[in-house]
This record gives sequence, C-alpha cells and structure tokens, in this order.
Amino acid sequence: MTREVKETFGRAGGATGAAPAPAALAAKVRTLAPSMTRSMQRVAEAVANDPAGCAALTVTGLAELTGTSEATVVRTARLLGYPGYRDLRLALAGLAAQQQSGRAPAITTDIAVDDPIADVVAKLAHDEQQTLADTAAGLDTAQLGAAVSAVAAARRIDVYGVGASGLVAQDLTQKLLRIGLIAHAHSDPHLAVTNAVQLRAGDVAIAITHSGSTGDVIEPLRVAFERGATTVAITGRPDGAVTQYADHILTTSTARESELRPAAMSSRTSQLLVVDCLFVGVAQRTYDTAAPALSASYEALAHRHRR
Repeated sequence: MTREVKETFGRAGGATGAAPAPAALAAKVRTLAPSMTRSMQRVAEAVANDPAGCAALTVTGLAELTGTSEATVVRTARLLGYPGYRDLRLALAGLAAQQQSGRAPAITTDIAVDDPIADVVAKLAHDEQQTLADTAAGLDTAQLGAAVSAVAAARRIDVYGVGASGLVAQDLTQKLLRIGLIAHAHSDPHLAVTNAVQLRAGDVAIAITHSGSTGDVIEPLRVAFERGATTVAITGRPDGAVTQYADHILTTSTARESELRPAAMSSRTSQLLVVDCLFVGVAQRTYDTAAPALSASYEALAHRHRR
C-alpha cells in the first residue's frame, strides 16, 4: 500500500524544536526567504541586514519599519524557528554582539567582468566559506543521524541527481562503494525510475536537488517512497516538492546567485559538505567493515600512483 504523502511545512521551518542559535539566524533567513511571502521577506531581510537595529525595536516598530503588520512579524519569527518575537529579538541582540566583536568586514560576492583575478579569488573564497558556514549552521543533525542509520543498514542505495547535482550524486556513490556498500548514481531519468521500482523496505533512495523542484529527481524518489524504501532529500528548499516524498530532509544553503556565479556553483559546495557529513557518519557506523574495504581499495589503486 502506498504510504501517505507527508505534510512538511511545520518540520521545514515552524517553531518546533530548539530555536536557532544567533549564528544560525542569517543562514536560516537565506535558506527560507525564497519560500516566504513578499511581506515576510521584508521582515526577514531587515533582521538579517541590521540585527542590532531590529533588536532595539518592538514588534510594532519592526512592522512599521518594514511596512508590514505585527502578525506578519510574529509569523516570520515563528517560520525562522523562534516561539515568538521576543525570542527573535534576543537572537538578534546576540548576533549583533558577535558582529561587533572584531569580525572582519564582509567581502561582497558580486564579481564584475573587469575584476582583477586576485579579487575574484578573494570573493569566491569568501562566498564558499559563507556557504559552508550557512549549511553547517542550518543542518538538522537529528535528520542527518537518521539518514546515516538508514544508509549504514541499507541493502542498496540509489542516488538521483541531474546536472551539477548529478556530479554530487556520483561523488557520494563513489565514496559509498569504497567502503563496501552497494550504491548506484542515476542521472538518466528513465533509468532512475526503472531502478526505483526495484527498491523495497531496507533500501535507501537519496534525491539531490538544489531547487527542490527538479522533476527528473522527484519522480524516482516518489517511486522509491511508494515502494517502501527509506527516502532522503538533499535540497536548498525545505518546502520544495521533493520533500513530500522524503523521510529525512537535509537542507543546504541557498546562496545568492550572480551573472558570473550561477547557482550550480554554490549549491554544489553546500551539497558536497552534506554528502561528506553523511559519508563520514556512515563510515563511523560501519567502521569494522568500512576500514578494511578502504584499505583494499587503496591497495588496488596504489600501483597507478607510482612513478
């Protein structure tokens, strides 16, 4: 029998569980802003851009500043993970204190056509660091732990991704194969679906999609979900369509896109971090078999690296 499609709004951004630490607030705003209404986006952008100023405002003051309502401010606070506006103000005050403690000024990530190559390197390095920090701050370790347990015990792991996400899918499967697990990466949507119908309880299907709306990735995950496999979504949109068929959701950072730095670059960086966290967790869980398998693979390839 087909399992019921899950409602994921509350899990994705509601005020369930512990409120985000101040350092995670900016990452939370960047991740959830695309799914917010325009009025909620104005509130979120205001608190992210000026935490010190907004921390000094009452709920009425912030509503007036952003041209919204008190109810919108409270809804935004709850979507960001805080029980109420008072808790958000405390987080803003903490974030402002961190920013005033001597941190170097941020480097803009906008890259111009005539930028010197040294500036390009500095801007990209800063943006990569911010993407990784945002992803780490926003990653739900409970969801990660559950995904690790499922993969470590899986009979078979199928990973779906296309484009840049397809490269990340290949990276994950190559790592899993090195520790002796049965894993397959599928970038062809037809092959992905025909393989998904073979999955069952005890298997794991992982979908990697930055947008959360890639049909060629969602379709095989849906089939795997309906066949009883444990499903995992690695996505930058916790409210995306892919999460309807995911037992576990691992959220990546949603970085700002520019003309010379498409989303595929920043999304790949955050996806690779999540994939590495997943892999290391599985290797820890299966160390008794993973360590000999890694040694055997190194030994098998050693002669190719000798001069």
